[in-house]
Amino acid sequence: MSAEKIMILGVNHKTAPVEIRERLAFSNDPGTPYREIAVIPGCEEFCFLSTCNRVEVMFVSSTPAETERKIRDFLFNQSMSYDEAGKYVYLHQGEAAIEHLFRVGASLDSMIVGEPQILGQLKQAYRDATEQNCTGMILNRLLHKAFSVAKRIRTETGIGSSAVSISYAAVELAKKIFGNLKNKRAMLVGAGEMAELAAQHLMNQGVAEVVVANRTFERAVNLARCFNGKAVSLQELIPQLGQVDIMISSTGSPEIILHSSDVKPLMRQRRNRPLFLIDIAVPRDLDPKLNDLDNVYLYGIDDLNSVVDINKAERDKEAVRAGRIVTEETLKFMLWLGSMEVTPTIVAIREKADAIRKAELDKTLSGMAHLSDREKQAIEKMSSAMMNKILHHPIVYLKKEDTHKDKKVKLAMVRKFFNLDPDNSE
Repeated sequence: MSAEKIMILGVNHKTAPVEIRERLAFSNDPGTPYREIAVIPGCEEFCFLSTCNRVEVMFVSSTPAETERKIRDFLFNQSMSYDEAGKYVYLHQGEAAIEHLFRVGASLDSMIVGEPQILGQLKQAYRDATEQNCTGMILNRLLHKAFSVAKRIRTETGIGSSAVSISYAAVELAKKIFGNLKNKRAMLVGAGEMAELAAQHLMNQGVAEVVVANRTFERAVNLARCFNGKAVSLQELIPQLGQVDIMISSTGSPEIILHSSDVKPLMRQRRNRPLFLIDIAVPRDLDPKLNDLDNVYLYGIDDLNSVVDINKAERDKEAVRAGRIVTEETLKFMLWLGSMEVTPTIVAIREKADAIRKAELDKTLSGMAHLSDREKQAIEKMSSAMMNKILHHPIVYLKKEDTHKDKKVKLAMVRKFFNLDPDNSE
């Protein structure tokens, strides 16, 4: 198995602003990527990852260039040309793709290094892909290895203890505006994992009350109960805004849920008391024009880049240690892939040698009719033993661990030496 068949195509918070990333959100029908990518010619295995900060397709293809072009067209849904999309996408192949996946799973590629959410999101993406029968031997092995690499990094480094989540950063941003959050009232719109994390951080900062608004009221009730908060329906969003100081929105809505025109009359009722809005949804929940209103402070996911990093020096130090682990584990996986490449060559050498042995043995024994069956079996056993001894050192040489580049050179040489590809011989 050539490592060059493994590729990762995607966009993230580093390569594309939120208005580009939200074009690639598939919340309306999460099954769409599996139906569309599965029928792309040459795509043998794939897994689709979509989060607030990234959309990635990891895939295995025997025609990687052609497959990548079709996947890129699907991701952008022809909303821009192939070349224009190239301004925002990244493409990793072979060893670089493996290393990138390990870094993503270990949260070394996240907006906030060390945040724990991405590993759960990657595991869910893998579960979805396996349920759709989209993965095979290579991606199954690769993704399980990514999970174990992330676990090893959490165990052997302090990256988790000094990490912060996006929700944590949102709360830190609120603290910068208000000074402190004691006696402030906060509303969470959405009742998913990010909202739960935000609620935990808000309570730790001493907010007076947490209000949870969600399209499914039961989920809002369940989350609010955990924090002695209050649940409201999404239809009550605007009236509730008149009573809160902070709103953090993280729904999966494909459309804007709060417009500038909804909030403008509220500010008169609030007597211009500051309203702090954080939109951590992709696509965006909140109208960008809200920022034009007096005493309304709107921040999006990309603004979190400017939040002062908590424990930055310590986290960066741990990230260096984590990076060494990623490099080590990437090399190990490359060696496994190398062994996958070597196996067909070893099988081909054995089959060719055995065919020659049998042909010569049959030719020899055909002129020795006087031999007993026992004597013929002894000669056959001797010829097998001779073949195995002759092939022993070439096979050991092939199995010897090398860099990926050296192994490819070695394989080409051995295949030529044994004339295993006669159509390519000179």
